[in-house]
Amino acid sequence: MSIVVTGATGHLGRHVIEGLLEKVPADQITAVVRDAEKAAGFAARGVKIAVANYNEPETLGTLFAAGDKVLLISGNEFDKGRVAQHQVVLDAAKAAGVALFAYTSAPGTLTAALADDHKGTEKAILESDVPYALLRNGWYNENYSENLAPVLEYGAVTQAAGDGKVASAARADYAAAAVAVLTGEGHENKTYELSGDTAWSFAEYAALVAERSGKEIVYNAVSVEALTGILTGAGLPGPLAAILAGVDASIEKGELAGTSGDLSRLTGRPTTPVAESIAAALKG
Repeated sequence: MSIVVTGATGHLGRHVIEGLLEKVPADQITAVVRDAEKAAGFAARGVKIAVANYNEPETLGTLFAAGDKVLLISGNEFDKGRVAQHQVVLDAAKAAGVALFAYTSAPGTLTAALADDHKGTEKAILESDVPYALLRNGWYNENYSENLAPVLEYGAVTQAAGDGKVASAARADYAAAAVAVLTGEGHENKTYELSGDTAWSFAEYAALVAERSGKEIVYNAVSVEALTGILTGAGLPGPLAAILAGVDASIEKGELAGTSGDLSRLTGRPTTPVAESIAAALKG
């Protein structure tokens, strides 16, 4: 039996592999990557490396075996039909007879367009009759803390979320939850709503950045249309900019403010406060 992790050299995937290495022997872990060179460090530690591509179904043919536990980390190619990509992985896993198919999804409350591919993938998983675990990951602290340069340059946190709040957590927290599911028992056919223990507003976020950086930072609340324009001006493709700005509209409605406690229960520890991620980013 192997634990197979797709997207293993991505931001979340790397955290998951590191967490698994603390729990199970390296030769029981398979890291699925598109570029073997990026996984050289894991290979040196005894992790099995499999090269595969969501867009090339033939590369998935012998990836899984009966009894494997699989973590499908959702793809990031928004323009290539993510549901179809995920379906390719699901079909291969079903054909092999895997014991568990875990998927990093989006919060069930999220109505923004960003959630559409996740809902489509969840539907396919439920219809497949493969034992599943839906890991509905909320927002990551790093979505904001890793993008502090413009905030510090312009002295403003610019979002289209009004007074809405975000119950975010660190990537490492979500990875630890995935590790708990992949290495534990009794997670078959379960859905977990994963989020931080505490919800914060962007005004509070701006105050935290100001406190940690020693600079004057304000919260600049703008419209969804204005934020879309700012993002496209920064070089993002129009459709992606619209998707990201649409998430802010959902935040204003409270769709990412839920604090179910599932994340801290799975990991056995409190989630990482956004202030901690801000401090780490400023030190880096």
